[in-house]
Amino acid sequence: MARTRRDVVDATAALLLERGWDGVTHAEVAQRAGYSKATIYTHWPTRVDLVGAAIDKICDSAEHPQPTGNLLEDLRRSLRDFAADLTDGHLDRLLAGVIERAGTSDVVKTMRNRLYDAGTGTLRSLLDEHMHPDEVEATLALLTGAVLIRVSFEGTPATDAFIDEIIHRALPGTARSNLEP
Repeated sequence: MARTRRDVVDATAALLLERGWDGVTHAEVAQRAGYSKATIYTHWPTRVDLVGAAIDKICDSAEHPQPTGNLLEDLRRSLRDFAADLTDGHLDRLLAGVIERAGTSDVVKTMRNRLYDAGTGTLRSLLDEHMHPDEVEATLALLTGAVLIRVSFEGTPATDAFIDEIIHRALPGTARSNLEP
């Protein structure tokens, strides 16, 4: 069963990243993984089951920059990584699929939260170390929201200059001179 699970979840994750939620069907997963539809249905009776397993795999295998101890550089690196995940890693497609369906199921809401936590965990940890706890959520929303809007909605790259600007605006006590490379 372990090999079957690995193969099916890998196939589902690949389909989810390539085609989005609608691209994940039991028939497509069965074909890509090399198992019968009956096998897939036995262990993953719904599309939500398949997508949930794939999202867990994607989140568990995500790599993010390790903190260096320099807050500004760590924020820059983490925000660049987040922007890359939105474009190259297709996080925007994954988020769109779960956001669209989150109102219909608590299971899908959990998937949405899992994606958000996996994508912002490093940033949250950095902010937790350097800010008052009451300021972390709003600052995290300002930083990630700005990158999400820039990359996913505007279709514009989150340049280093843009990232430095949003860091300065979200952390106004930060001297601009400290943002220069």
